[in-house]
Amino acid sequence: MKVLLIGSGGREHALAWKLAQSSLLSELFAAPGNPGIAECATLVPLDTDDHAAVVAFCREQAIDLVVVGPEAPLVDGIADSLNEAGILVFGPSKAAARLEGSKGFTKDLCARHDIPTARYKRFSDLAAAKTYVDETGFPMVIKADGLAAGKGVTIATTKAEAEAAIEACFDGAFGGPGAELVIEEFLEGDEASLFCLCDGERAIVFGTAQDHKRAFDRDRGPNTGGMGAYSPALVMSDSLVDRTMREIIAPTLKGMADIGAPFRGVLYAGLMLTETGPKLIEYNVRFGDPETQVLMMRLQSDLLAVFLAAAKGDLSGAEVTWSRQRALTVVMASEGYPGPYKKGTEITALPDPADTGRVFHAGTRRDGDKLVAVGGRVLNVTATGSTVKDAAARAYAMVDQVGWDHGFFRSDIGHRAIMVEGA
Repeated sequence: MKVLLIGSGGREHALAWKLAQSSLLSELFAAPGNPGIAECATLVPLDTDDHAAVVAFCREQAIDLVVVGPEAPLVDGIADSLNEAGILVFGPSKAAARLEGSKGFTKDLCARHDIPTARYKRFSDLAAAKTYVDETGFPMVIKADGLAAGKGVTIATTKAEAEAAIEACFDGAFGGPGAELVIEEFLEGDEASLFCLCDGERAIVFGTAQDHKRAFDRDRGPNTGGMGAYSPALVMSDSLVDRTMREIIAPTLKGMADIGAPFRGVLYAGLMLTETGPKLIEYNVRFGDPETQVLMMRLQSDLLAVFLAAAKGDLSGAEVTWSRQRALTVVMASEGYPGPYKKGTEITALPDPADTGRVFHAGTRRDGDKLVAVGGRVLNVTATGSTVKDAAARAYAMVDQVGWDHGFFRSDIGHRAIMVEGA
């Protein structure tokens, strides 16, 4: 099979690395890719916002399957354009991608189908949102309605913080001016991520993970797209997974099918494990980043085979097997991230890949013979081990081998899981 992978981040490098191992694969292309992806795929300079150009490339190369990594092309309807051209795609339609593209849409779906989630209210008017703040208690969660690259969520503990977040949303900090927002109750508990592959009617579990959103050690600093992750999520017992599938995933799939938007692709549920059970924080309609990196290190099944089954709408015979090893990834980010950061700083050394560890490229580019950092999150240093502590030790030993003077990282990825294992 000939496959086109769309995307250029650490998630896509991990997917490309795993897809390249498939016995079904004859040729892998990636658009636009990155230097790490170039090691396992042929990079093509496609403008993936130009759906006609993507379709033309697929026809020219006789592509059998397109795998869409990031959320923005999915929300923009690239799967629809490909399907209309008769090209098989792993990824949801524009209508189904609203599960990530609009937090308000998802909250309303939850309300209609009794899916456990935080109490909420939607607002399209700044004054009304500020009035609501005066009527409720703190802390509260304020979310920009649309895509915000993981940065559109504020946990406000004071009126001043809440009003600043509301004003930022309506001023266009996380999208166009006048965008909607959602204000939710603050949920307490452990956070975890559950991934499912879906074929429109059924879903199968595709692993669990926990990530670290705050920029600095001890969960301090601003929210980011993710500074590290580990898999599996030790807090997600088999019974909790079963309950989540029954109470959250199954009614979501039925609800989407009922409105004529069946979901095919990967559904990533961000969960809060409260005293009364799992509750949905939000959905993503693509793999997480950096959760994908740890999932791919543990996956033993043929990734292309299960992607193909989901894209064709029949996961009934699909099986997914996992290593018993733990996996952990440390994100190395540019100094200043998630705020302004300098681009073009040189990375002079990387550790050699091994059976127990490798580095996935997230925000790199070749500048002649030099490898340079061009993104906020730049490298995903990833390792496996028999315990989370073991995986962390191996990952941080690899971090020490990276030659880059302008990066930073958290030194405590996996600390909660390590405490659980040691208890």
